[in-house]
Amino acid sequence: MEVKNLFDPAVKQEIINRIHTLTPQSPRQWGKMNVAQMLAHLQQPIEVALGRRTIKGTFFFNLVMPLFKKTLWDEKPWKKGLPTDATYIMTGESKDFNTEKAKLLELVSQFNETGITTEKHPVFGRMTIEQWSKSAWKHIDHHLKQFGA
Repeated sequence: MEVKNLFDPAVKQEIINRIHTLTPQSPRQWGKMNVAQMLAHLQQPIEVALGRRTIKGTFFFNLVMPLFKKTLWDEKPWKKGLPTDATYIMTGESKDFNTEKAKLLELVSQFNETGITTEKHPVFGRMTIEQWSKSAWKHIDHHLKQFGA
């Protein structure tokens, strides 16, 4: 699997196009979230990358996840059903598809090299600009595939 750089305008446009293929009825291929919840879920780590959201992470995540930091941007696809930090869990919350889609599209459009936080990731520690970009792309790609986009 090729991990792409979300700062590349062509890659960003490809992601935007894929988001536009989703509908409120897009069925999930795995997992528990519906499509609107997934769109809300994807906003969270982008907001962390842009320095607009802080998370604390659980003791378990803060202890164990740094060992898996490289998997955020390496060439291996993420497995389905990986554990999710409680901060990012959207199941159980009612979300409006059009609202969440618009918010995500705006965040993806704003995602650029100069907007990335210089702070350490709250769970994974220091990340380079390229690592932020590739991990964001990989996360978005993973969940768009979850809904066939």
